[in-house]
Amino acid sequence: MRILIAEDDQVLADGLMRTLRGAGAAVDHVASGTEADAALMTSTEFDLLILDLGLPRMHGLEVLKRLRARGNSVPVLILTAADSVEDRIKGLDLGADDYMPKPFALPELEARVRALVRRGAGNAASLIKHGPLTYDQQGRVATMDGVMVDLSARELGLLEVLLQRTGRLVSKDQLVERLCEWGEEVSNNAIEVYIHRLRKKIEKGPVRIATVRGLGYCLEKIAG
Repeated sequence: MRILIAEDDQVLADGLMRTLRGAGAAVDHVASGTEADAALMTSTEFDLLILDLGLPRMHGLEVLKRLRARGNSVPVLILTAADSVEDRIKGLDLGADDYMPKPFALPELEARVRALVRRGAGNAASLIKHGPLTYDQQGRVATMDGVMVDLSARELGLLEVLLQRTGRLVSKDQLVERLCEWGEEVSNNAIEVYIHRLRKKIEKGPVRIATVRGLGYCLEKIAG
């Protein structure tokens, strides 16, 4: 999953990035409202925006208002001072999906992030089942017929993206965008290598990753 953090407190932002990267997310960070607005107008598709309201150069509520006015439905988790009830209400009314008052516990934030990303991808449940393959989005564990599959962090990321889009074509560029942060170089050839490794580990029984030459990959739907 790809997450954008808009937070001007560098210490807090560093802590959030470490926590979320440890949970397998690709995380990008901006420290002002104008930077957040610009990042959200690029072609990059984020799975979640963590938005501080008290941003310099553009208030978080204005960032949110402009985001929704563009028709962007990315889930938004607002971070706000504990006493700013009015801002929390405004944020929810403008289209935020959840909020957390500062200070907060990192484990709770992780849980809220997982729930919002699942909901945004259309998978409210933690477990995704695909024939004999089961993927636990919370624990980031894949099993085949109940036996854990040994997957690297990159392979888990690929599997998660494909499972969330079962039956739909996912291009190499989309995979790179979902798995990599700004400045991180991953070539299309590297994606091919990761897909090859993933196939060797999960393609058993009806589970198949189809290659559409020149276009991308598709985790095939299972009949019945």
